[in-house]
Amino acid sequence: MTGSFWWDLLIGIAAALLLAWLALVVVLLLARPRGALLREALRLLPDVLRLVRRLAADKTLPRGVRVRLGLLLAYLAMPIDVIPDFIPVLGYADDAIIVAAVLRSVVCRAGMDAVRAHWPGTDDGFAAVARLTGLNRQAR
Repeated sequence: MTGSFWWDLLIGIAAALLLAWLALVVVLLLARPRGALLREALRLLPDVLRLVRRLAADKTLPRGVRVRLGLLLAYLAMPIDVIPDFIPVLGYADDAIIVAAVLRSVVCRAGMDAVRAHWPGTDDGFAAVARLTGLNRQAR
């Protein structure tokens, strides 16, 4: 392209990173909770963070679940987001979307009882988390 190997390599890496970021944004858009669930997820974020921390510390859960939760906590602690906060709606919601997706996978592996045992909030809050993660469909 430019005639210089290093510039071509740099452009190729930048293009690959941009495409990977765009793919991740599309996945987040597709995985996001619909309607009022996203608003509920943002409202429940403090209780959900306590839940994630408690679940990650529970040695009775499978190692894969605890690793997933540890990686989620590390992502949430990072100052850099996948989608910058200045982007309307999704800027602040990307953390809630990622938390909901990870909790869905944790529920599939650990079960509803483990999540319920560690829930720090109210019953209404747990019902909202159940809707976000699909727990209410598994309980039937």
